[in-house]
Amino acid sequence: MKNFSYEARDRATNKIVKSTVQADSESAAAHLLVEQGFVPLNIKEATEGGWLGKLSGRVGTKDKIVFTRQLATLIGAGLPLSQSLHTVLEQTENKQLQTVIQDITGSVEGGKSLSVSFSKHKDIFDDVFISLVAAGEVSGTLDDALLRVATQQEKDADTMSRIRGALTYPVIVLVVIVAVMAFMLFTVVPQVQKLYESLHKPLPILTQIMVNVATFTEQFWWLVLIVIALVVYFGAQYIRTESGRRFMDALKLNAPFFKGMFRKLYMARFTRTGQTLLATGVSMLDMLKITETAVNNSVISQAIARAADKVKGGKALSEALKPEDVILSLVPQMISIGEQSGKIDEMMGKAAQVYEDELDEEVRTISTAIEPVLMVVLAVVAGGMVGAILFPIYSLVNNLGAK
Repeated sequence: MKNFSYEARDRATNKIVKSTVQADSESAAAHLLVEQGFVPLNIKEATEGGWLGKLSGRVGTKDKIVFTRQLATLIGAGLPLSQSLHTVLEQTENKQLQTVIQDITGSVEGGKSLSVSFSKHKDIFDDVFISLVAAGEVSGTLDDALLRVATQQEKDADTMSRIRGALTYPVIVLVVIVAVMAFMLFTVVPQVQKLYESLHKPLPILTQIMVNVATFTEQFWWLVLIVIALVVYFGAQYIRTESGRRFMDALKLNAPFFKGMFRKLYMARFTRTGQTLLATGVSMLDMLKITETAVNNSVISQAIARAADKVKGGKALSEALKPEDVILSLVPQMISIGEQSGKIDEMMGKAAQVYEDELDEEVRTISTAIEPVLMVVLAVVAGGMVGAILFPIYSLVNNLGAK
């Protein structure tokens, strides 16, 4: 089927509607619109906006949250799905999201379910989103499912925002350290070298090393840039490979200072996603399959996959998760309570809340602790370079004074 953009008048409201519809031909699209109560005014085959349009109209998390909440509100108010999508489309400002909603609307009006229509845009709507919508359609609680999706997205976005905030300060300090080193190498060190040359004195070994580094960098700056670019390029390529992803994911779980934060992040993500899926009616095995991807860490994903295999074999989820070292102990304990009470989703939600609260505290602790550590590193680096420059000058002045 092809996508056709159209402009039509709604017979019921006499309003002009602009959207897209899926059909085999232009005449088939017109026939479909007439059957749906529209008077076609203009129909043409839809075209893609190109890569530049996609870049300029990126769909952010905030856009998706607003769209999801608006759609849930309209459906909950009793509006038909197609009309709800048209209304949300009119209120959406993001151009790329407008195009996506038009395509989803056309797909729905063409007879496809909402979850199937969303699944055509997996670059924007992930497996958790699509699975929750599908479960809501089956259970007749689509508005509730969409609200759960929006809440899930908000919690994930809020958590990631706090973690980025904790990591921003170290990056800024590292940039300052590099800037200080560059300033010393290219402005102060050459002056020291000239002073020693004018007095026909040999440079101290540490100062000579700094002079050699500065001279090499100044003469072969293009080579330095090429090496840095190659390291960045091949490093990025390696991280995209399976072994590279495993290495980076394992590093996050074991990195000094940050391992506690990342472990709690992934546990919160696993339990919160699991709670949302189970509460919406998704089966246990489907929940585990979806959370494998949702946690976004290959090491944790493998642990969940091993637990899922054991659950298939008849084991309780709590027992299947216990042997996994990367799964923090509170998770199987809370799930075990949920299995006994028949409220696994609630217990996973409580575990998620615990880890989200602990994650907040962990982020605050890291932010507080890392500041003095980085200040000491900055002082050592800057002080070491200043010492390598000033001590030779001081020694030189003393020798001249002695003479």
